[in-house]
Amino acid sequence: MVKILLADDEEAITAELAPFLERSGFEVAVARDGNEALSLTKSSQPDLIVLDVIMPGLNGREVCRQIRTSGNWTPIIMLTQVGTSSERAMSLEEGADDYLNKPFDPFELVARIRAVLRRARAGARPLASARRLVSGTLVLDRPSRRAFLDSKELTLTAKALALLEFLMLRQGEVISRQRLLDEIWGWDYPVATKCVDVRVAELRRCLADDADRPRYVETVVNEGYRFAGRVEVGA
Repeated sequence: MVKILLADDEEAITAELAPFLERSGFEVAVARDGNEALSLTKSSQPDLIVLDVIMPGLNGREVCRQIRTSGNWTPIIMLTQVGTSSERAMSLEEGADDYLNKPFDPFELVARIRAVLRRARAGARPLASARRLVSGTLVLDRPSRRAFLDSKELTLTAKALALLEFLMLRQGEVISRQRLLDEIWGWDYPVATKCVDVRVAELRRCLADDADRPRYVETVVNEGYRFAGRVEVGA
């Protein structure tokens, strides 16, 4: 049985969420602050950690930082309090595999847990912590915000590059248009899901990717998109 460490100081959340996760087929241990989360990470060796950002003692980002510094690459999903791009970026920079904004649907958390576990590789760094993402001859250099195919730089709009990064970080996971719109354009951005399709078309043109036989961006009918290639941490 997959072991989940749930770290959150709000008893109202853990009292509801821990039994829900158990009913979903997971074994659950609960930590109520950052120090206890670190202790249980060492003693119980969970398969995945759900980590709230704001906790007494050590906050979630510091816990994540210490876990990663110790060389432990157990998958981590951060529960963020503020749905801003900077908050999400900081969670990933500390080494989290994914994030979920509070308040959230417990079913969505279970879906994220299963998606992260599917793409996790034992003992390997999460893709979210990589400076360079590589899929065949496609290279995305995250610090410089540049992408290359066959060593030639691609000319992409900022949104198309962000879309490529988001999909590569979640290789194999089907991402709905609405989630892509929320995460990349932002909740308050006045656009329709058609904008996602436009940027996917831009990516396909630049990558010379065939929608019928995709190497990179695959359309999943009535569901969304996923990155079809295998993604590795680049040197």
